[in-house]
Amino acid sequence: MGLAAAVLVVLLAAGAAMLFVARDAARPEGLKAGAFDPVHAAPEFALRGSDGSKVTLARYRGKVVLLTFGFTHCAAVCPTTLATLAQARGGLGEAADKVQVVYVTVDPERDSAPHMKQYLAAFDRGFVGATGAPEALAEVRQDYGVTAVKEGTGPDYAVAHTSSIFLIDPAGQLRAVMPFGHDAADFVHDIELLLAQ
Repeated sequence: MGLAAAVLVVLLAAGAAMLFVARDAARPEGLKAGAFDPVHAAPEFALRGSDGSKVTLARYRGKVVLLTFGFTHCAAVCPTTLATLAQARGGLGEAADKVQVVYVTVDPERDSAPHMKQYLAAFDRGFVGATGAPEALAEVRQDYGVTAVKEGTGPDYAVAHTSSIFLIDPAGQLRAVMPFGHDAADFVHDIELLLAQ
């Protein structure tokens, strides 16, 4: 190995070490989810709620909000996510009342507020669905960097969409994003940290 190659290897190793330090520094709370750095206010929205009320983040100030996007005709990812979040709320004991799951539809054609209410009740009666005009929902997705693409035609079409869950602290700050596939224990861990701050 030549001198130039050796120097390059050392620089790459140093860069990798700096990257890991930066990642640790961005997660001072020890969150399992990927932390936002810097922390910033979660983008606000106003949508029609499955509970008959307007859904806004301000409405849930004082609670940890788990914000996720999906649709009621989803075959696997959405029900798995909702079941995991229900299990997480169940594992929080009395603190479960300080957590609100908000499920924003990516399929307003089929997901009316009453339909979402019935669907979400199968997981947890405290979950709130949010729907609205396609343009309003597209704006919320844009604010959170969420994609949604309709696949197929006819009544059985699907929607490919971002499956991460956004964690918003009681002060309305967007703190972290949990990728799909984490278990309920990871959510309990992070929710407890956010509630303790």
